[in-house]
Amino acid sequence: MRQKKVPQRMCVGCREMKPKKELIRIVRTPDGEVILDSTGKKSGRGVYLCPEKECLVKALKGKLLEKNLQQPISEEIIERLKVGLGYVDQSKG
Repeated sequence: MRQKKVPQRMCVGCREMKPKKELIRIVRTPDGEVILDSTGKKSGRGVYLCPEKECLVKALKGKLLEKNLQQPISEEIIERLKVGLGYVDQSKG
């Protein structure tokens, strides 16, 4: 049997190629909303991030998310991404 090809994607933070299933997709929907895409199939422009905090920090510091999503990203969206990725404790106010 032939081995099935594993789709690879590049993390915008660390710039490493990794299997698609190991990465988290962030998508800009056709309406202009930036959301986490847990299914990996939502329509819109998507970027991939490693599930590590350092990669999100690098992507935000270099404005790589804004460049790749072709849209400015507000602080509110950044906070939602941090919560969605589990980098912020929701119980703290």
